Amino acid sequence: MNRWENLDAIERQSDKVSGAWVFRGTRVPVAALFENLRDGATVDEFLEWFPPVQRSQVEAVLNYELEKLAA
Repeated sequence: MNRWENLDAIERQSDKVSGAWVFRGTRVPVAALFENLRDGATVDEFLEWFPPVQRSQVEAVLNYELEKLAA
């Protein structure tokens, strides 16, 4: 079960990007981060390609996922 509801860095609204999880204040889907990392991009490249996203937002998502894996 995903508990992203507790992360301030992201949001989900049914009328925004078809209800996908996006970085708060943007229309950039969180899935785009994972897809780009999977394809070999760095966090710095992702931030360059998606300027509305803040480094702190990316770090919050990645840290959350790391904590889940460690549990």
